[in-house]
Amino acid sequence: MLFPTITFATFFMVVFLANWFLMPYPKRWRWFMLAASYFFYGFWNWRFVGLLVVSSLANQFFAVQLERAKAESSRKGLITAAVAVNLGLLGYFKYYGFFVDSVNSTLDSLGMSGSLPLIQITLPVGISFFTFQALSYVIDIYRRKLAVAPPLDFAVYLAFFPQLVAGPIVRGTELLPQFQGRRDPRRIDASRAFYLIAIGLAKKVVIADFLASNLVDGVFASPGQYGSLEILVAVYAYSVQIYADFSAYSDIAIGIALLLGFRFPDNFNAPYTAVSIQDFWRRWHMTLSRWLRDYLYIPLGGSRGAGLLTQRNLMLTMLLGGLWHGAAWRFVIWGGLHGLWLVWERYREQRRTEPLVITPGVQLRRRLVTFHLVSFAWIFFRASSMSTAWEIIRRLFTEWGGGVDAITVPILLAVAVGIGAQYVTRPAVDRVLAGFSRLAPAAQGGVLAVSLFVIDALANEGVAAFIYFQF
Repeated sequence: MLFPTITFATFFMVVFLANWFLMPYPKRWRWFMLAASYFFYGFWNWRFVGLLVVSSLANQFFAVQLERAKAESSRKGLITAAVAVNLGLLGYFKYYGFFVDSVNSTLDSLGMSGSLPLIQITLPVGISFFTFQALSYVIDIYRRKLAVAPPLDFAVYLAFFPQLVAGPIVRGTELLPQFQGRRDPRRIDASRAFYLIAIGLAKKVVIADFLASNLVDGVFASPGQYGSLEILVAVYAYSVQIYADFSAYSDIAIGIALLLGFRFPDNFNAPYTAVSIQDFWRRWHMTLSRWLRDYLYIPLGGSRGAGLLTQRNLMLTMLLGGLWHGAAWRFVIWGGLHGLWLVWERYREQRRTEPLVITPGVQLRRRLVTFHLVSFAWIFFRASSMSTAWEIIRRLFTEWGGGVDAITVPILLAVAVGIGAQYVTRPAVDRVLAGFSRLAPAAQGGVLAVSLFVIDALANEGVAAFIYFQF
């Protein structure tokens, strides 16, 4: 079920009314929200609702056992088993085909006979997201940062529909306590919620889908038909597309949760204004960045060891972060490139003997370099195969005599707006929201109606699935 559709609008209207009607009845509210979330997930493929149920039961079992266990050896064994079960489910559905293809290719290259059987497995939408949420829950209980939640609360937390299939990755410490308090509909930040939903819709259907259908999809499907300048603009366009698409889902999810009385952590903070790769990862998919930091990078040793150990930890974190995004070597290369650049930045910082003076010129240069490094890595992320990625890179540098017919003014405008909008300051947005909140309800409704009309008029026909559904 896609957010920018009449089907979802109808679904959410029912959920919104029932959410507030059932608020005085906590147990009924939990059962209703669980059923609504399962319906939302099952609308895509009802058979995988069982996977959510299994994940909920298994992780709640491990959580209870972790809380009961006294001996540290028993607790370590339980958390190891919990991590293994979660990663086992994720590995089977997401990485089985990748593993078999890699092994068979290696055997063929060595001239060895025999091959592993390849079974076609449908990837459950959002499995990476709810698996990471489940892992954060049991790990936080193991670390004694979180108490075991009632089974029904945990089931609702894991399946809660706004962020279920594409984030943000909301931790138990962030959402579970909100189930306990009584929410007041008069205290909802409706102005911010409607702003986020409207901005998310505009990003998705006006910018992301437009760039995809009018340039990006064609170039990445048949790069041999395009010249260097067209490919360069397509790479820029994909950088904007994936930001607009993914941040749109996060914006809408956060806005919907606000209307239901819940607060999610922010997931994006103007990533293309970053002045370094490290800064980029503080701004891009921030809930994943923090998850990788707290549950992978720091347990590996973080930056506590010698320089080489820290660089190893950075590389391993980014390589595994790349693999989390998809079961293909191109995602590993994408993560590896970011890891290499993070290692290089840390090496330069350690070698610097004097503080870096950040003048406007230096800041501009650093932003341009960072944006181009990120955009270059996106080539591997978007390409359907390694051969396509290398063909795009080759033609990017060798076909400057080619045409420019694919580059149009609306495409350039969409790219410029997608990047330029990130330079709008937070205080400016807050002033707009404050002004909107002071309007009478009828005036607010009029502003929203006009906004939705303009978005619909500018939108492409139909709505494509969000990019991160595949992860």
